[in-house]
Amino acid sequence: MASWYEKAVFYHIYPLGMLGAPFANTEDAAADRFPELDQWVPHMEALGCTALYIGPLFESSSHGYDTRDYRLVDRRLGTNEGFRHFTELCHKAGIKVVVDGVFNHTGREFFAFQDIQKNREQSRYCGWYKGVNFGWNSPYNDGFGYEAWQGHFELPCLNLQNPEVKQYLFDVIRFWISEFDIDGIRLDCANVMDFGFMQEMRSQTASMEPDFWLMGEVIHGEYGRWVNDGMLHSVTNYELHKSLYSGLNDHNFFEIAHNVRRLEAIGTKLYTFLDNHDENRIASKLNKKAHLPLAWTLLFTLPGIPSIYYGGEWELTGTRTRESDAALRPHITLEEGEAKHCDLTDLITKLARIHTENPEFHGGRYQELLLTNRQYAFARHAQGSICMTAANSDDQESHLSVPVPLHASKAENLMDGSI
Repeated sequence: MASWYEKAVFYHIYPLGMLGAPFANTEDAAADRFPELDQWVPHMEALGCTALYIGPLFESSSHGYDTRDYRLVDRRLGTNEGFRHFTELCHKAGIKVVVDGVFNHTGREFFAFQDIQKNREQSRYCGWYKGVNFGWNSPYNDGFGYEAWQGHFELPCLNLQNPEVKQYLFDVIRFWISEFDIDGIRLDCANVMDFGFMQEMRSQTASMEPDFWLMGEVIHGEYGRWVNDGMLHSVTNYELHKSLYSGLNDHNFFEIAHNVRRLEAIGTKLYTFLDNHDENRIASKLNKKAHLPLAWTLLFTLPGIPSIYYGGEWELTGTRTRESDAALRPHITLEEGEAKHCDLTDLITKLARIHTENPEFHGGRYQELLLTNRQYAFARHAQGSICMTAANSDDQESHLSVPVPLHASKAENLMDGSI
C-alpha cells in the first residue's frame, strides 16, 4: 500500500508573505494571524489537496530563514498554540502538514552565535558553526570570521558534523512532532548539507514517526544521491520545473520527455511544481497564457508528487527583482483569492481529484506513447490498468493515432467521466 506522501497532492504556503506579516521582526511586530490561516483549510480541502508544505514558520529576524528560535512560532504569525490548532484542523480535513527545516544555517540572533560574539574563544559554541576563526573578521565587524550561506553573512552555517549540533536539531524535530504533530520536513538548502547528517536524520525520524517524510531542496545534481532508502524520501524536481515551462514556450515536448526519461528511476518520488516562493510564477513565465491548463495537466499526470503554490489556482502572476522576492510571496486574503476563481481553478480541482483517485499516479510506471515537437502522449501504469495523457501545444487542433499499450474492455474519459 502506498504511503500518504506517494499519493499526496500538496498545497504550498509561504505564511509570512501570504498573511501580510511585516518583513522586520521587531518587538511590536507580534500578531495572531492564525485565525486567518485557519480559513484556508476548507479551501485546500475543496481544491483536493491532501498535504500542505508550509514555511518558514519559526522565530526569525526577517524572511524566515534566519532563525532565532526553532521552538517558537514566529511572533509575526502567532503562538505555538495557534499553530497546533491549525495542524489539528488540517488533520481533521485529511491534510498532512510538512514544515520547513532550516538546519543549514541560523540567523545571527540565534543563542549559540550570540554566545560566540560575547565570549569569543571561551564560548562552548565555537564548534557549532563552520569556519569560526578569530584571526579574521566579518562584514559585521564581529572580530572573527565564519562560513556563511552563499556569502550572506546574516546566515552563518551550522557545523552539521558536530555531535552536539546534530543532537540539538534532532531534539528540535522531536519537539515539533510532539508539540505540533507534524508529518514531515522540507529541508532548506539540502543540496549543500552534510550527507552523514541527513542519513542520521532519516534514521532518527523513522524511530520518532514511522511514516515521517523528508523532502530536500535540491536544484542541480543527480537527485538519486539524495533520494534513496538511506537518506531522503524526495527532493524538489527543478529539472522538470524548467523543462515544463521552456518546453511549452519553445514548442519542444522533446525537452520534457527527455527529462522524464532521465529521471525515470526516481521520478515518481520527486516533489514537482510549476512555481514556488523562489521562482517566478508560471503565469508570468509562460509566453502563452493558453498553455497554463496544459502545464497543470502535465504536472498532475507526469511522474512526481504535485504541488500547488498558493495563488497558482487563480492564475496569480509575479516576478522577482534583483532586490526582492516580495512579488512571489504576496499578501492575499482568501476572500480576495476566491474572487479570482476561474476556469483554471476548476481544472486544478478536477486534476487533483483524478490524481488522488487513480493509483496509476501513485508511483505508477511511465511509458511514452507518442512524441513530436508539439504533441506528446504517455501512459501511467497500475495493476491491470493505465491512465493516458495526450497533450497538444499547437495553436491548431491535431488528430493523431496513439497506441494503447494494454488490452482493455473499457475506456473512460477521466476529465468528464464519460465511458
